[in-house]
Amino acid sequence: MQQTILAIAGKPGLFKLISRGKSNLIVEALDATHRRQPAFGTDRITSLADIAMYTETDDVPLMDVLESLKTLEDGKKASIDIKKAGNDELRDYFAKVLPAFDRERVHNSDIKKLIQWYNILVENGITDFKEEMKPTEGDNIDDRKTEE
Repeated sequence: MQQTILAIAGKPGLFKLISRGKSNLIVEALDATHRRQPAFGTDRITSLADIAMYTETDDVPLMDVLESLKTLEDGKKASIDIKKAGNDELRDYFAKVLPAFDRERVHNSDIKKLIQWYNILVENGITDFKEEMKPTEGDNIDDRKTEE
């Protein structure tokens, strides 16, 4: 799951990787439309597995933060309304999820985006945030045996 769920800069929401072409990816929006569209190399595409949140010590992978949020909410959608919540309310809520988050480098917009992404994933039945993805046919992996 981690590597197949993508965020694309400039496009709201999350996308699921469907297929790979020579010069693009085919992605499906994780929203009500489930519309498929191409994503090109010029788009800033980031896998959720490559994102981390700042803390006072080390950065914490986004999947660990999502897992903590799932534990807090018992696998249901977030109980906070990000459109109505004030800045202090957002930060207090996020402190329950990630107590040691860096209050200077984690912005309110980051917290809102995280909660929005969590809700999108839960709505789409994606709640196993620790699941490792195995290579699939067509992935660029080196199948050749190493010479000894």
